[in-house]
Amino acid sequence: MGYDKAMNKKCELHTEVLVLGSGPSGFAAAYDAAKNGADVLLVEQCGDVGGISTSGLMSHWTGSCGSPLFAQILRRSAQKNEGAYKDRITNIIDPEKLKTLYLEMLDEVGCRIMLYTFAVDAICDGDSVRGASVVSKSGQYDIHAAITVDATGDGDIAARAGAEYILGRESDHKMQPATLMFKVGGVDTDRAVFLGSFESTYDTPKGELQALAKRHIPYPAGHILTYRTTLPGIVTCNMTNAVEIDGTRAEDLTKATAACRRQMEDIVRYLRAYVPGYENCFVISSASLIGIRETRHFKGRYTLTQQDILDAKAFDDYVVKDAYFNFDVHNITGAGLDETGVQKQFPQQNGYTIPYRCLLPEAKENLLLCGRNISGTHIAHSNFRAMPICVGIGEAAGTAAALAVSQKKRLQDVPAELIRRRIGI
Repeated sequence: MGYDKAMNKKCELHTEVLVLGSGPSGFAAAYDAAKNGADVLLVEQCGDVGGISTSGLMSHWTGSCGSPLFAQILRRSAQKNEGAYKDRITNIIDPEKLKTLYLEMLDEVGCRIMLYTFAVDAICDGDSVRGASVVSKSGQYDIHAAITVDATGDGDIAARAGAEYILGRESDHKMQPATLMFKVGGVDTDRAVFLGSFESTYDTPKGELQALAKRHIPYPAGHILTYRTTLPGIVTCNMTNAVEIDGTRAEDLTKATAACRRQMEDIVRYLRAYVPGYENCFVISSASLIGIRETRHFKGRYTLTQQDILDAKAFDDYVVKDAYFNFDVHNITGAGLDETGVQKQFPQQNGYTIPYRCLLPEAKENLLLCGRNISGTHIAHSNFRAMPICVGIGEAAGTAAALAVSQKKRLQDVPAELIRRRIGI
């Protein structure tokens, strides 16, 4: 048996801005940091850029944000659509087209990318983060960076750097359930029913569809969420459900994936038997990345609250504006909407802002939180975790990182007004 000594040798790389994770927030951070002149290295554990929006087979961009980069993604995605959706701006995602678009955009701004690479530890000098250790088939690397952006979703490197956090909701540390998205083909989309929220209902001669799902799809699944795609006859299903899952544990990720895959056959049987237009449907693809909605909530220099969102609070140091969604809390103990969630009856229609301080972990230097791991409460997080808002957060993080490098400033000394001006908001 051969032995490769190079595999045991730890190598070093250097960059100005290191972005860990390439979901919507990480992609946005890497893109904007590079666009603003920084040397950027983006590290991603999957084989594609995009995280949940691509490898996670996400159906659509839900919610909205006043982000120029998000508007650009929608516009350029429309140019890649085919058939009826050609050149039509829509929130529907074609994951295959989006994978390619992300790569094209990162190439345009000169961002370096390392796929199939896991970030495993933080490189620290006291409370100052100096980069991260990563591992891949090529071996182990220490990547030294002036600024590190943690866009891993779970804040893996921020946690390893010792940043303070709460796991899950404040009262008992339980977290929203996990989901494996999948697509079905063979759907008569002219007759098909599309229910886009837990509070959406549809009566049929056999009964109301949400009630039938609860009755005929085994626990902890038991709801119907179906979404159009840009392709004829194909529908995306957000219907698998795994509860009591800690997305920071590989054992739980494995358990959730197995549970959700087992549920897919029961869901297809339900669709065929009860949902108009799905009589002949069949699974054609499923996500290669399980959807984890909630894990760590970090303690930043400000913690965004439920009331801040309801009040549409305008922060002096805002770096994200016109963020809009609802309190999308999936039932922590089963299917459907949690009793604390509010979708159709969400009262605040004006959007809100997110302050720069939410991206700055308390007592840590040279580190930015990015995406759903920014500083916010359990309920606030159920709103800002929406992907368009995560793009806006990433846009701010990447811009702030590039400004800190170019002006040789500490992150906390970069003015929010300058970040906004560079973004164009």
